[in-house]
Amino acid sequence: MSQVTIHVNGRPYMVGCEDGQEPHLTELARLFDRQVRQVSQDVGQLGETRLFLMGALLLADELSDMKLRLAHANAEILRMQQDGTKAEIAAIRALDAAAEKIEKLAVDS
Repeated sequence: MSQVTIHVNGRPYMVGCEDGQEPHLTELARLFDRQVRQVSQDVGQLGETRLFLMGALLLADELSDMKLRLAHANAEILRMQQDGTKAEIAAIRALDAAAEKIEKLAVDS
């Protein structure tokens, strides 16, 4: 297990993580730090706990919105796949009907 020092709102914090996850954890900390600093700019210093809570809630709100957008996108993809399947079935039926007509014309000739 590795130890990484991250900085949030100008303060260092030692955090443990799995080996190899250090860059990912550092990037997550940067994201959280940006959010906390933005909250601090918008509403002032609230105390570390409240500031962190507000930052976490805003990130959770963004995550919730993204999950909802992903669910809508997945539903749209499924709908398009179903529409594509219906179109394929219609095309197969049309080709079968055309083949039957061609065979009938060949037999009648």
